[in-house]
Amino acid sequence: MSSVIPPLTRAQTAHIRELIRDKRARETDGTFVIEGAKAVRDLLAHHPSLVRFVVTTPAYRDGEEPRDLRVRLAAACPSYTCSESLFAGISNLDTAQGILAVARQPEWNEAEVMDRPTLFGIYGEGIQDPLNVGTIIRTAAALGVSALWLTPDSADRFHPKVVRATSGGLLCLPVFMTDSVIPLTRRGCCLFSAEVGGPGVVELEKIEHVPPRLLLAVGSEGQGLSEHTKRLAIRRVTIPLSRDMESLNVASTVAIAAHVLQRLPKQ
Repeated sequence: MSSVIPPLTRAQTAHIRELIRDKRARETDGTFVIEGAKAVRDLLAHHPSLVRFVVTTPAYRDGEEPRDLRVRLAAACPSYTCSESLFAGISNLDTAQGILAVARQPEWNEAEVMDRPTLFGIYGEGIQDPLNVGTIIRTAAALGVSALWLTPDSADRFHPKVVRATSGGLLCLPVFMTDSVIPLTRRGCCLFSAEVGGPGVVELEKIEHVPPRLLLAVGSEGQGLSEHTKRLAIRRVTIPLSRDMESLNVASTVAIAAHVLQRLPKQ
């Protein structure tokens, strides 16, 4: 099988490395890199139109690769091969799995999301840790959140660590960039802010109903939300913790709050 697969060119190798390392390259090309057998398998199964090309090593193809994946690789997109050592030099994983894909970034219609009569979204402000951003995307996708908005000082949603942490959620959840929450509130979304404590903060379980179009604002663990964003919130909510703990991980906050708030009556 490997003899009929063309080798990865130097230009392609350099391009993949650039996509992995450089946010501007990802933005300019409109693509990103997905690594790992399960991730690429899911991509080919559910979003084949996004795949630009796939790279595999001989050892991967001669291993335990499922036959159906080989069929998809042959039918869905161009496929290239490279040596184990070259792949290890390209890979962003600690242990390279011998397969990656270059995929087009999904495009979402923000106007369509904002025009919905009911929505529940997450507004993330200054969340710089890629693992937190990735886990938030994964959690939000799993809980049926309408969309996620991130400020420009947050981690790039197509950063390799973010992509890996989403476990495929990046291809299921609309994610948009916004300089602030103001354009969203001007379009009729009400804002709840998730905070550790302070004046006027209400415990999450004491909230009895929510607006039909609601955004939950969360900030980084180090800085929290800006005072400007807090002032725009119609409710400041907190999750009660034991006395020995000061705060929750931001992704955990999103998981708990999204689960609770989406189940409440809308009013």
